[in-house]
Amino acid sequence: MAWEIKYHPLAKEELARLDGSVRKIVLKGIIKVSANPKPQSEGGYGKPLGNKAGNDLTVLLKIKYRDIGIRVVYKLKKNKKTHDMYMLVMCASADNEVDDLAGKRK
Repeated sequence: MAWEIKYHPLAKEELARLDGSVRKIVLKGIIKVSANPKPQSEGGYGKPLGNKAGNDLTVLLKIKYRDIGIRVVYKLKKNKKTHDMYMLVMCASADNEVDDLAGKRK
């Protein structure tokens, strides 16, 4: 079953605010990762966040775009009928800021 990409409303706004060329790179990466968004330990592309600055983010994964300074944080939601890759945060912020936003949105 394929993973469906869904967006937190604030993540959707963050994506819309990105410059057009940056947005294109981010979307291309999200589509690539959606082919297998599971953690790297399970053979996927996702990088687990773990515990950061007092935030328990162990259920969250990230995509880091070093060249453009963007981080995307997502979580996986599975049930019998659907497998969702739920985008939580998409922004160019310091790691701690992104982690704080992700903790609030998870």
